[in-house]
Amino acid sequence: MADTVSDHENHGTEPVTDHVHSSAWIADLERPEHAADRELLVEEGITAVENTVGGSFVQLVTYEAYGHPSEYLHEPPEETFGDSVHWEYVCQCNRGGHIVRVEV
Repeated sequence: MADTVSDHENHGTEPVTDHVHSSAWIADLERPEHAADRELLVEEGITAVENTVGGSFVQLVTYEAYGHPSEYLHEPPEETFGDSVHWEYVCQCNRGGHIVRVEV
C-alpha cells in the first residue's frame, strides 16, 4: 500500500484518503488541485484503489474537463493491478464529472 502522505508532498495537496477503507466509499477527484493536475488525479485514483479492502469497491469521481475517464484513467491502474480489480463506468454526474466504480 502506498504511503499517501509522502506521495503528496511533491504536489503540496492533502491526499484523497489517508487510511484503508473496509467498506464501499467515494474518492472525490474533482477538487481544484485535480482540475490543475491530471497526473495527480490518476495517482490518487490508484491510491484510492490501493486503500480499498478486497471484496469492496471505491467510486472514483473524476474532474469533468478531462473528458471520459476511459481516455486516461483505466490504463495506468490496469498496469498496476492487472486483473485483480474490475472497472465499470457508472455515469456522468450532474456537475459534469464522471463516476467509475472499481471493485477490489
